[in-house]
Amino acid sequence: MGLAAAVPLALALAAMAVLRVSAAAAGAVGLAAALILAVTLFAPDTGTGAMLAGAGAEAVHTTATILWIVLAALALYEFQNRAGAIGRIRDALSGMTADRRVQAILIAWFFGLFMEGAAGFGTPVALAAPLLAGLGYDPARAVVLALLGHAAGVSFGAVGTPTLAQLDLSDLSPTALAGSSAALHAVVSPLLLLATVRLAGDGPLSRSDLGWTALAWICFAVPSVAIAALAGPELPSLAGALAGLAVFVLVLRARTGARLPPLGPLGRDLVPYALILAAILATRLIAPLGEALSSAALSWSLWETYGGSFAPLYHPGTLLMAGVVIGALVTGRGALLAPAIGAALGRLWPVALALLAMLSLSRLMVHSGQIATLAEAAAGAGAVWPLLAPLIGVLGTFVTGSATASNILFTELQIEIAATLSLPPTLMAAAQSFGSAVGNVVAPHNIIAGCATVGLVGREGDILARTLGTCALALAAGGALIALAAWLA
Repeated sequence: MGLAAAVPLALALAAMAVLRVSAAAAGAVGLAAALILAVTLFAPDTGTGAMLAGAGAEAVHTTATILWIVLAALALYEFQNRAGAIGRIRDALSGMTADRRVQAILIAWFFGLFMEGAAGFGTPVALAAPLLAGLGYDPARAVVLALLGHAAGVSFGAVGTPTLAQLDLSDLSPTALAGSSAALHAVVSPLLLLATVRLAGDGPLSRSDLGWTALAWICFAVPSVAIAALAGPELPSLAGALAGLAVFVLVLRARTGARLPPLGPLGRDLVPYALILAAILATRLIAPLGEALSSAALSWSLWETYGGSFAPLYHPGTLLMAGVVIGALVTGRGALLAPAIGAALGRLWPVALALLAMLSLSRLMVHSGQIATLAEAAAGAGAVWPLLAPLIGVLGTFVTGSATASNILFTELQIEIAATLSLPPTLMAAAQSFGSAVGNVVAPHNIIAGCATVGLVGREGDILARTLGTCALALAAGGALIALAAWLA
């Protein structure tokens, strides 16, 4: 039974990895296999018809709630791009210093993490790689720098979408899951940052290089972990990068006399982000406000087994879209809203199809008992499982190109295995989140996008070879850390 239960996921992964089909098509292949198994080997007590209707309704509901976040994040990116804000922020960072390694910290690390938190979905690599190449970095090196620099923020990319997808599929605490994931990244991310800084220059790292690297890590890790543990998954990357960058730049100016960019235009450019930060922090940290907004929820259920809820006023998609709209109006850029939202809608359909296919597969496998059967089989790994758990996340991202898709496919499996092995479910979900984020540095989809922006089409294999070792090192460190946490729990 365990082998049979693995067939839908194996087919979906093989369809993407071998046949190179889209995530939507691969999800449909896996869904067809899961449906056959659900009707034959895993028929539920509630009846096949009820299961299909209930699982389908849950998939549609979760797809819609995630898409509302994705639409708002894409609208923010499109609006800022049309306003020239992204270009000005990028140019301001690159003009502060001539030190190649400090430039890499500013662009690949801080700018990459910032864009990951604000937009996600491959945006950091597509933006940072050509900028680094334009500053004189070898194109292949530029792509590798962009890939390594943004990975520590992927769990909270696009205002928390990958982790919010996990929360939609579980009853875990948002702050507990976000805090655990952020802590894993904080401990392991120095490996990624050191690799980035080392690659950015020639020769061994100097004491100065190590000092700037340590400062950059602390500047991001401290606010990121604090925000995750206190407010949840929406802001650790976006706010952590902004706060960390501000401190890093102030120290850089004090130590080197770096020129700060004019604050007038940049002030207007940062208004939407400031509004989003204020709205999310207020609703997450001011208990009466959060309770009032979250209480206005729309809920549904079928046969007391299937269901979902949506709190529109508390949902991060609503707060994100409000920040975009209000930010555009108060800065006199309201005319850019309609084309920005239109462009975001145009980019939404492929994401919608992929999410619906993957979520349909996930919900069907859960309600038919296939995930539980897989968990029982995987539990045979016993005490070794915490070491292996992040690898599942990496595999999912490597094949799907998306941490969100990886989390949708495997979060419930990780939680089921945790229950079988008496492991903390939050820790195993965090292991999945961590692995899916680290997997971004080797995901072919990201590598292809980065290579396309710097004219390296056909060189994707070379890039993968240069990121694979760092990915393996980070994965091993994360697995060891998770195993230690499981042992101490």
